[in-house]
Amino acid sequence: MDEIFDVAVIGSGMAGIIAARDISEKGYKVVLIDARDRVGGRTYMDAACGDVLELGGGYVHWTQPYIWTELQRHGITLDPPMDEGKNYWFADGAVHSGSSQQFSQIVSPLLERLFADSRARFPMPFNLTAIDNSKIEKESIEDRINSLGLSSYQRDVLEGALSGLVHSYKSHGIAQLLHAVATYSGNFDAFFETAGTWSIKGGTKKLIDAILAQTDAKLLLSTPVSSITDEGSRVIIGTRDEQTIHARMVITALPLNTISEIHITPNLPPLAQSMITEKNPTMAGKLWIRIKGEIEPFSIYAPAGKYPLNALRAERYFDGDTLVLYDAAIRDQDRSGVQCLLQRFLPGVQVVDIAYHSWVNDEFAKGGWMMNRPGNFTTGAVELRKPHGNIYFAGGDLSESEPGSIEGALSSGAQAARDVSIKLSKQISNI
Repeated sequence: MDEIFDVAVIGSGMAGIIAARDISEKGYKVVLIDARDRVGGRTYMDAACGDVLELGGGYVHWTQPYIWTELQRHGITLDPPMDEGKNYWFADGAVHSGSSQQFSQIVSPLLERLFADSRARFPMPFNLTAIDNSKIEKESIEDRINSLGLSSYQRDVLEGALSGLVHSYKSHGIAQLLHAVATYSGNFDAFFETAGTWSIKGGTKKLIDAILAQTDAKLLLSTPVSSITDEGSRVIIGTRDEQTIHARMVITALPLNTISEIHITPNLPPLAQSMITEKNPTMAGKLWIRIKGEIEPFSIYAPAGKYPLNALRAERYFDGDTLVLYDAAIRDQDRSGVQCLLQRFLPGVQVVDIAYHSWVNDEFAKGGWMMNRPGNFTTGAVELRKPHGNIYFAGGDLSESEPGSIEGALSSGAQAARDVSIKLSKQISNI
């Protein structure tokens, strides 16, 4: 390709499209490259269970500044959640049930103990390195839970409450969750509301289309990138089909687990490279379940690894039935298998249909939402976010603010766009 772009943005998820939009609005020539035949990355809507549903990230909140600014800019509002209804939790090998208030009375004291030092550890959540957190950075969620001295029942209740966020208590570090809770004034319930309650009216596609309508960036789909070479005066991007794309700067806005497949020259610093090598440990997907009839709203909690279904909630009614959402890993992906698992909590329930998207098996994701490994949140991720010559990194997996969320992706993409625009303007002023 003979064209020379000011900026090439690799990846058209939320971080990529916001970066491309913000830079092109300043008059720079931008190319937006994606391996898929669509935009959106891990925000993805498709036909499922008779409707069009979110098969990737979908939750947002008005307390999140970047997403709320975009929604207000485009006149898009939110869909409220269903009433929480009855709660079921799997603990000590048995199913328990009660109102949401009753479950809260049991789990809230445990959550308060788990996150008691969140504000002390991150007194200024906008500055991850305000104090030395090297000790807790190495701590896994499992380590932290072990230190609480809980009974087996209490442990199962606590792990069940976390199961909508956590795939492996041993593989995920406690630092990211402490920071998330600190961001919401040390209140886990406030954080959790932002992470899994309110969705975009019209879906994420409506927002993606609105953002893309504001950029004149050249869009290249079905173009997997194989190499990025920074030559100083320009960056050369190689693709799997042997194209070359030239740009003055590059923003790589890809899922962490796919970056290792791109040969980057010169080599990244060891700390940044180790972040890429160790990967995001969340191995999960998204399962929608259509249940016959409009049943009473419910939520189900079970510890990851102790029951195949861990965190489910009735999302809404549709055409006389109930749509249920489950974010996690599952082996039983057939309708009858899911029905059998559900009937332990809801005897007699009939599953009409299911739809499952495995982000682990997705070639251009290879993992779910970001939950940093012990040792990475305030170290490797920070290093990877720094400029590496003319190569910048962005994305929900790397965000300083709420990684693993749409908000995190937007904030990361916007910040990368700001940094690149400043550097470009300085280069022009020096000519």
